[in-house]
Amino acid sequence: MEESRELMKIKRENIRNIAIIAHVDHGKTTLVDELLKQSGVFRTNQVVEERVMDSGDIERERGITILAKNTAINYNGVKINIIDTPGHADFGGEVERVLKMVNGVILVVDAFEGAMPQTKFVLKKALELELPVIVCINKIDRPEARPKEVIDEVLELFIELDANDEQLDCPFVFASAKTGVAILELEDKPESMKPLFETILDYIPAPEGDPEEGTQILISTIDYNEYVGRIGIGKVDNGKVKVNQDVVIVNHHDPDKSRRVKVSKLYEFEGLKKVEVTEAGIGAIVAISGIPDIHIGDTICSVEHPAPIPFQKISEPTIAMNFIVNDSPLAGQEGKFVTSRHLRDRLFRELNTDVSLRVEETDTTEAFKVSGRGELHLSVLIENMRREGYEFAVSKAEVLYRTDEDGKKTEPMERAFVDVPEEFSGTVIQKLSERKGELLGMSTANGGYTRLEFLIPARGLIGYRGEFLTDTKGNGILNTSFEGYSPYKGDIQYRKTGSLIAFESGEAITYGLFNAQERGTLFIGPGEKVYAGMVIGQNGKTEDVELNVCKKKQLTNTRSSNADEALRLTPPKILSLEQALEFIDTDELLEVTPKSLRIRKKILDPLMRKRSQRK
Repeated sequence: MEESRELMKIKRENIRNIAIIAHVDHGKTTLVDELLKQSGVFRTNQVVEERVMDSGDIERERGITILAKNTAINYNGVKINIIDTPGHADFGGEVERVLKMVNGVILVVDAFEGAMPQTKFVLKKALELELPVIVCINKIDRPEARPKEVIDEVLELFIELDANDEQLDCPFVFASAKTGVAILELEDKPESMKPLFETILDYIPAPEGDPEEGTQILISTIDYNEYVGRIGIGKVDNGKVKVNQDVVIVNHHDPDKSRRVKVSKLYEFEGLKKVEVTEAGIGAIVAISGIPDIHIGDTICSVEHPAPIPFQKISEPTIAMNFIVNDSPLAGQEGKFVTSRHLRDRLFRELNTDVSLRVEETDTTEAFKVSGRGELHLSVLIENMRREGYEFAVSKAEVLYRTDEDGKKTEPMERAFVDVPEEFSGTVIQKLSERKGELLGMSTANGGYTRLEFLIPARGLIGYRGEFLTDTKGNGILNTSFEGYSPYKGDIQYRKTGSLIAFESGEAITYGLFNAQERGTLFIGPGEKVYAGMVIGQNGKTEDVELNVCKKKQLTNTRSSNADEALRLTPPKILSLEQALEFIDTDELLEVTPKSLRIRKKILDPLMRKRSQRK
């Protein structure tokens, strides 16, 4: 009987489901833009902004994709569902999940940079799921492009990742997403994206399933909308789904979960929009709203045959920081949402869409422990919240330790790949060795660059990126991927310099700042409000120093106040959010408001601070 059921699987030839995967900044989103334009999704005279898929403000500013996005195009009567995935290691969890929805992937590789660490990470996931891969070598119009060598690099990567013969025999397409052309052979004359469209139809298999079976849809991503709440997105694996149908929610990792719910609204993707439909069949990627606490990994099944689809667990967070109600002397002056209730509601709301995040209550109602995949992951959340009008303080990021079977302390490790000009490699090796990094390999890359490979504790990289850019004069590239847990490597000293601390509250004055700048680098200029215990700069030496920057000059009869104007101030170093998060030490907090970023000591009172240090 089983065999005859197996034969019922049919292919749905008018659909293709693909994910676009790549290392950060190799041109995935721009490629999707061009596929959308050339498939006629936009009107001919429609003005379309660049990277139309990156809808978040931060995504557009930083040029990174944070959340996987769904879109669909029609080409020669076939609907191609495309998922644009993040390339950054901190958002790897997004990539792992969307691959469950597709039948093949397009691996985008920069024709100059070649295969990078994140290329390896995303490709490994695709090969493990036995998905066919189309390799798209992008940016062939770059002056320094070297497509032929990149082909060899990619094939070496396939072999290293144990690809099977079928996967090794993958098609290569050469493209320039920016100019909107693709070719199959380097000698061909580029005209449009047609060769890529054709390759997708020829090489990516159509989705298959059993239309006579009960409904089965695995939820792979969650969208959230203020009006309808949570929206589950997934592919119809078997059967079909209709509006108002009674279904059961089950979960592979949670055998006890079983709830009857109703499908209230059903959408499919057309271009960049969700379009309401009344029913959808096998292979369709659908969005379902009206199920309040639907989660990633849930399977929506028909009531008669509730069978969950297996699903890999979401990667665990490795880093945590406390989000605390702001209690500084300047609290509540710039933010709209300042109370612990505001903070709590906002953090728990983030869990609706971000699955790799954890939020825990602490022993005080004023603070919440937030854990994520990396510094970038958490800094994006902080930046989003401050733009929405929240005001709060955060502590230094700390890694999450575990204990192994023998009761020994273990910590998360990262594999770091560093590309630097040769003259800076010594400095980088020295700095990373001090941070308990172990040099695994060193090779010369093209263009006078050296590629270094390290195994380093995740905490060794906290606060290092800024220093790395300074040490390599902005020419270095640092990429990391999570490597698992291993025994604790010993203590690391994060910062070799102390802080300059304001001694009293008031307004910073040129005279006071002029005297203070001899001690180190200032973070503030004249006219800024300061309070006792606020960090106003970085000391050149290791200890913390308290300074009075609100001090006016004593005037005598002979000396007029005009002499003040002759004092020359060095422009202050204005820290970005990332730099401030990297700079703060374990006894400091970063005060975040919609308008300001201020660093402060956890204990503002100097006497109390000294007492706690003695302890």
